[in-house]
Amino acid sequence: MKTGTTRKSIRPADPGPDQLQAALRLLRMQCSFTPRLALVLGTGFGGVADLLETQCPIDFAQIPGFPTPTVPGHGGRLLVGTRHGVPLAILQGRAHFYEGWSMARITFPIRVLAAWGVRDLILTNAAGGIRRGFRPGDFMLLRDHINFMADNPLRGPQWPGLTRFVDLGRAYDPDLSRGLARAARNQKLRLHRGVYLAVSGPSFETPAEVRAFARLGADAVGMSTVPEVIVARQCGLRVAAVSCITNLAAGRSRKPLSHEEVLEQAGRITRQATAWLDEFIRWYASRD
Repeated sequence: MKTGTTRKSIRPADPGPDQLQAALRLLRMQCSFTPRLALVLGTGFGGVADLLETQCPIDFAQIPGFPTPTVPGHGGRLLVGTRHGVPLAILQGRAHFYEGWSMARITFPIRVLAAWGVRDLILTNAAGGIRRGFRPGDFMLLRDHINFMADNPLRGPQWPGLTRFVDLGRAYDPDLSRGLARAARNQKLRLHRGVYLAVSGPSFETPAEVRAFARLGADAVGMSTVPEVIVARQCGLRVAAVSCITNLAAGRSRKPLSHEEVLEQAGRITRQATAWLDEFIRWYASRD
């Protein structure tokens, strides 16, 4: 009996240790030093890349195992340079789970950064405000998260030398978080502390979902960051994360939600976000 043809998956296999070593060889060949601090720039934070005093730009597409973002506002480049004497790696944008990539693929850049020698990681994102009193243009420092993505980046084959069962009781480093809070005060930003809830997307949440998320303790909702935090902690990195509240979540505003609104609001806060993270890097440099 003849069966129908089997459609091949368009998604490449998940990267493993061999691709990690290949990525490291490329980075060490292209860059003359090892970064100590890494920043992942989400929507609204792209201006931070312009701060680097020296740059070694590499497209994600050139790096073995790296996924290429397809979402507007995510450039898909790795920049390596210095700022205030700190050796930095900056990821301009990220790939998202909703683009069809696996959890293993979207978090692979974090594994590469850790293996390269990065010690500390700052993650940024755009998020919808759930907590009453939030308004577009505010910032939130993550104190905890809720993984509502129905997947976990640690599922699957275990990475050599790393534990499978990662403690997330203190996922967000208090020292790095204090540095970000201090920098925000110096820049006179409206900064809140709160719980970030991650969904898979790409549809925005319904008002009923937002009410449920609020009852769970969520202050903001987005479609990224949590998988990166989990893998970073597995790899032993210290992590802090911040959200730009680009819109109010469904049911918190009468306006219909759109990605265009997110990008528009993100454009308004780029200068503030850049000055904030520059102040943080200056604080980070002063600790050595």
